[in-house]
Amino acid sequence: MMIYIDVFGSSVELTDERWLHIMKEHPEVARHKEKIQEVLANPDYAKKSSRDAEVLLYYRFYDDISNGKYMLVVAKKGFRSFILTCYITDTIKKGVTSWEKK
Repeated sequence: MMIYIDVFGSSVELTDERWLHIMKEHPEVARHKEKIQEVLANPDYAKKSSRDAEVLLYYRFYDDISNGKYMLVVAKKGFRSFILTCYITDTIKKGVTSWEKK
């Protein structure tokens, strides 16, 4: 298990089970695992999920991922915060922005 610190100063866990899920469903993330801490600690945007009030979506743009895409880390926030999934995207979902890089 890995523990990261997000932009709000909170601990966010990445369990072995969740990493196996990410590897199975989004294998393109494997070579970018080291970027998870950066996405959480210094995102371009952190948005609240429109489906679950306890879920935050952290986006950070990288020029070196697929000729310019966002890495998205999805985390369930609460007493024990943990990463649900992580994938590469070119779209930022609509929703309330909790944090934006200035």
